[in-house]
Amino acid sequence: MQANATDRRASLLVWGALAIVYVVWGSTYLGIGIAVESLPPMLSGSMRFITAAVLLGGFLLLRKGKSAFRMTGREFTGAAVAGLLLLTLGNGMLAVAEQYISTGLAALLVASVPLWLVVFRFVVRDRPKALTLAGVLVGLGGVAALSLTGGEAAATGGIVIVLLASVSWAIGSFLSSRIAMPANAFATSTVEMLVGGIGLAILGTGLGERLDVGAVSSRSWLALVYLILVGSLIGFTAFSWLLGNAPISLVATYAYVNPAVAVALGAIVLGEVITPQIMIGGLVILVGVALVISTERKRPQRAVEGLDGEGEVGLGVRGGQEPQPPGDHVDPPLEQRRV
Repeated sequence: MQANATDRRASLLVWGALAIVYVVWGSTYLGIGIAVESLPPMLSGSMRFITAAVLLGGFLLLRKGKSAFRMTGREFTGAAVAGLLLLTLGNGMLAVAEQYISTGLAALLVASVPLWLVVFRFVVRDRPKALTLAGVLVGLGGVAALSLTGGEAAATGGIVIVLLASVSWAIGSFLSSRIAMPANAFATSTVEMLVGGIGLAILGTGLGERLDVGAVSSRSWLALVYLILVGSLIGFTAFSWLLGNAPISLVATYAYVNPAVAVALGAIVLGEVITPQIMIGGLVILVGVALVISTERKRPQRAVEGLDGEGEVGLGVRGGQEPQPPGDHVDPPLEQRRV
């Protein structure tokens, strides 16, 4: 009787954490969309990640002490490079793109990250299964359908930018599973967010972004606070807990649930129009991603490789290290991790 009660409690905890990851990470696209209404996209990302890094790093120091941040120069460099690719370029370009395209469309295009990861594996002669390649072709067909909008130049530019963001996420994920990284997953994320946030500040300032505090709306400030506390910290904590307490095949489902949540929230909160093209193209992408993930997770000795925030995609677990979620945050090849 007691064993049944324990199992039921554990099951409820798993599904509760999974619901948090589904909703929280799916909602980060909406949060970014509202934040950039009156905040500069890259500077807002800088504030988000630097603040989250300070909070996460401070918590880790209190809990584990300085030993949690012991890492070699190569490991620090690896985390720093991942932070620049995932957060500075990946999240930075996503925020810029959301000034021109809907949050739902952005989320569906970002869902293509696992597909690009398989493409990179193929390039380095890591031959995926035939079904994996079929999933990639199906998914990229959906990307093409969403990209060929024939709309205004601004929307087309936004689509190109978010696709470049997806490729940057994929490169960061691909490399982070193959280079030295700190042993502690939370320390890794702290370094990634700190370096990524500094990179966003430098890049945004260099491109002419300026923060006019008086021009920022209350809703944009609230969205930024939400992204820091809920998107980056609560979402990442729930994801990290799931990696140690739930089947990886179950955790991996966030890769195709998050975009659906983002599209629904964009329609409900911002009144974004869901056109037949978006529905069909989005479904094709998600079918391709589902095929890739379901095929890859059957490979022996491999977790679904894989999102900051932000967030951010096998959920790559190597050397006893948890994958680092981006967002909105990503690690190895099949999913995206978010911070």
